[in-house]
Amino acid sequence: MNRTRLCTLLAVFFFVQTGAVFAQMKGWELGGWVGASNYFGDLNTNYRLNRVHLAGGIHTRYNFNERLAFRLGGSYGKISATDADSKNIYEQRRNLSFRSHLVDVSMLLEFNFLPYMHGHRDYFFTPYVFAGPAIFFYNPQAELDGTWYSLPEQGTEGQFRGEEYSTTQGALAYGLGFKMDFSYRWSLGVELSARKVFTDYLDDVSGVYADWRDIQSLRGDIAAALSDRSAEPKIGEPGRQRGNGKSNDIYMFLGVSLQYYFGEIRCPSYNR
Repeated sequence: MNRTRLCTLLAVFFFVQTGAVFAQMKGWELGGWVGASNYFGDLNTNYRLNRVHLAGGIHTRYNFNERLAFRLGGSYGKISATDADSKNIYEQRRNLSFRSHLVDVSMLLEFNFLPYMHGHRDYFFTPYVFAGPAIFFYNPQAELDGTWYSLPEQGTEGQFRGEEYSTTQGALAYGLGFKMDFSYRWSLGVELSARKVFTDYLDDVSGVYADWRDIQSLRGDIAAALSDRSAEPKIGEPGRQRGNGKSNDIYMFLGVSLQYYFGEIRCPSYNR
């Protein structure tokens, strides 16, 4: 057998074996995660981390191969912020605050930096990145005299009836993580993800102050009081900046996940 034929046979054998192993990575995973949620926006301009809330979710992942995967997930979190935490004098005087529960559904494409194969003795861990669209449901609220009020219904920036912003919005989801097997079917992961939302009303703050008298006549006393929470002398002059409408808000998740793999690897020599 000449050298060319030998090299050809070895190359064919290598690619057949490699292709067989990598092809067997295809399969589904089901998992969940628990961690924390936080928000950055008009009421948290300095990226404070003092109001972090419990969050969690479930997801399913389909592995196309050792590098690419598709993930469908649902997450829950809570976000909140108050101007009382700010060191900015104007924000302290503005005195706005909010809280909101979030339900998030995302479709993500993952890319593994290293080959990743469940049960493999070498390729059992990898850092990864991901991105994709998300839709979320939220409802910002504020407290007044011991009662919590839904802010979209109050028209705090002068929205007319029927022009309230939607509490169902879209977002771009992106982030990074690290995952590794600790058995043939089970794996652990840690992940940091962000949602760049397509609205600036995650916190009910975006544009300028409306005339409180107009809000009062249209929505009532409670809406007028919630639109300008500043103490005397009031700063909510009509047309004065209330928020930064040039930059949309962000919410984030940090979590630890546990996954179960339903696929199979049929080459025992590659099992750990």
